[in-house]
Amino acid sequence: MKRAIWASKKFFLFLFILLLTKPSLASEAASAAHHGAEELGTLLPLWSSIPFLGILLSIAIFPLVAPEFWHHHFPKVSAFWAIIVAIPLLLSYKGLAVHEILHIYISDYIPFIILLWSLYTVAGGILLRGTLRGTPLVNTGMLAFGTLIASWIGTTGAAMVLIRPFLRANNYRKYKTYQIIFFIFLVCNIGGSLTPLGDPPLFLGFLHGVPFFWTFKIFPHFLLAAGILIVLFFIIDYYFYKKEENVQPEDKEKLKIEGLHNLIFLAGIVGAVLFSGLVRMGHIKILGIERETASVIRDILLVIMGLLSLKTTSWEIRRGNDFTWFPIKEVAYLFAGIFMTMIPPIAILRAGEHGALGWFIKSIREPAHYFWATGTLSSFLDNAPTYLTFLNTALGRFFAGMPEREAVHMLIAHKHIYLEAISAGAVFFGANTYIGNAPNFMVRSIAEEAGIPMPSFFGYIIKYSLPILIPIFGLVTLVFFH
Repeated sequence: MKRAIWASKKFFLFLFILLLTKPSLASEAASAAHHGAEELGTLLPLWSSIPFLGILLSIAIFPLVAPEFWHHHFPKVSAFWAIIVAIPLLLSYKGLAVHEILHIYISDYIPFIILLWSLYTVAGGILLRGTLRGTPLVNTGMLAFGTLIASWIGTTGAAMVLIRPFLRANNYRKYKTYQIIFFIFLVCNIGGSLTPLGDPPLFLGFLHGVPFFWTFKIFPHFLLAAGILIVLFFIIDYYFYKKEENVQPEDKEKLKIEGLHNLIFLAGIVGAVLFSGLVRMGHIKILGIERETASVIRDILLVIMGLLSLKTTSWEIRRGNDFTWFPIKEVAYLFAGIFMTMIPPIAILRAGEHGALGWFIKSIREPAHYFWATGTLSSFLDNAPTYLTFLNTALGRFFAGMPEREAVHMLIAHKHIYLEAISAGAVFFGANTYIGNAPNFMVRSIAEEAGIPMPSFFGYIIKYSLPILIPIFGLVTLVFFH
């Protein structure tokens, strides 16, 4: 395992040094960005997305057919697919490719990992001791609570705070896999649909002019989807609980919370995220990539919150939470490869009607189309740029030529159903796969560490997403977007 991690570190370090030490590449990248060179997405063929499918298939197949190999070598597999994309891009598109690679890591991947790490670290310092018996009523209450707070502390924050108490409450139960699946559906995804703090695409919309509380417009959509899932979970959990009622939990111990001061750091994380959306402090350049100063300050504050949690929380509490660094390492290494392989499909989507998927973009006309197109792509790609792609598609269709913020306000005033479809699709459909939203993968990893057998990548889709979520999303379409 250590060799695999070191090998992948060497690759990403080599790539970073290459980008820094090749003056010709750096200058071409700066020129491409400065002079508005033709977008990479207009140049790339559709088959350039094959490595992205490759890494998804690796995540799906290797844990099934070669679990030992995967456990020890997944960082190498991630690095392999990243190399398959990086080298041809650099050789073919030089400065333009350098700019795209630097942009996705500096603007997207690094902030993504910093946010996950800070939330994982802080939440790992909050320990609920005592006996919380996972009855159907208690479990349903925990899922409902997590679903409600996810819009205020983020889906990742809610998931990291609740997943360990949820696991401990059900450690005496025999059938637990479906419990984690519904946790992913509700807490990790659909629960984050009511405010920009809940999920990255809504936060991106907020940055582009969508009012903070506008997303409450999709409260009826949220209520329908979440309500059905919560009722369905209670029925399933009650059925299995009755089958297991001869199994009793350990002796009861009074409930108490330790590490409660970490809630201050959690509030600090939420405040830092909100700060980066509300405050305008200009821009700075990092290796030629422009970032908002407030976003850089946010990332620094998130690291400080995580370090303060580590400094002020005893490891006894973290041990009580079965805290290890493996889940965050697994996410960091796999998503390092995923983000690299996402460059071609995201660039092609961003090119809109001028890219290899132009025929697909042109076919998106009705609100239901926007809901399913945004959602389907958000199930596999980063839902934030997917949201922005279809937001821009709607703005270009109805209010071409207007300044962006004015166009967004016109869309809200006259064609709000399209923005509702894009917003709901980007958030809801993240529940369809393990990579649809960041906490999905993290929760799966924590559950597996706790000894709960989780379905494979495709097993999750075939056994749970398709039969449970897709009919619910179909009903949402009929009720709200027909």
